[in-house]
Amino acid sequence: MTLELEQSAGDPVMGIDEAGRGPLAGPVFAAAVHLPLTLARKLVVAEWAAVNDSKKLTERRRDALAAIIKSTEGCVWAIASASAAEIDRLNILRATHLAMKRAHDEVVQQLGKTGNGKRETPNCHLSPITYPLSSINVLVDGLPVTTLPHAINVVKGDAKSLLIAAASILAKTARDAYCQEMETKYPGYGFAQHKGYPTAAHFAALNKLGPCPEHRRSFGPVSQLTLF
Repeated sequence: MTLELEQSAGDPVMGIDEAGRGPLAGPVFAAAVHLPLTLARKLVVAEWAAVNDSKKLTERRRDALAAIIKSTEGCVWAIASASAAEIDRLNILRATHLAMKRAHDEVVQQLGKTGNGKRETPNCHLSPITYPLSSINVLVDGLPVTTLPHAINVVKGDAKSLLIAAASILAKTARDAYCQEMETKYPGYGFAQHKGYPTAAHFAALNKLGPCPEHRRSFGPVSQLTLF
């Protein structure tokens, strides 16, 4: 993983990615991750050297890296979501953008306001970096997201950007954890195994049990069920 995109965008910069657009149930999650470039240059060849597109990592590796990312001094991160009800009301694209905006805004809030309308990175063992709030750059995976200020969309960004890859790991592990909660709350659907995706086992459970409150009613395979 390189820092070419981060360095091109310039400090301050954050990466944003989502998880869970395709499933038939549960929220869509998004994560935002910010590092000062001076710190990122050290981490990319050290503790974060294994950070990569979450889809290319095993579950165990994702969980381990998520813990490293969250505990890194100087890293500012946030995870947000949009519920199944919000997805049904807004559509999946707009709900995904909403989750991204929520994660983005939380990171901005965490950066902490200093004097003269500026913000700085807290709890960093390096010298604090102070910069205008209006200059926070955003690298976002996929297509353009107009609701994010200063956003640069990067197709397959989770395989090209360290910060987007880190965000992909946080979003994916958060959503997987939520699926474990759905497994406990709504037994019989197999959420722990298929994570809400449209598998044969999921369709069989839907046909047998009907949708649960976490199912996305606006998605065709759910809306077409006779048991509703």
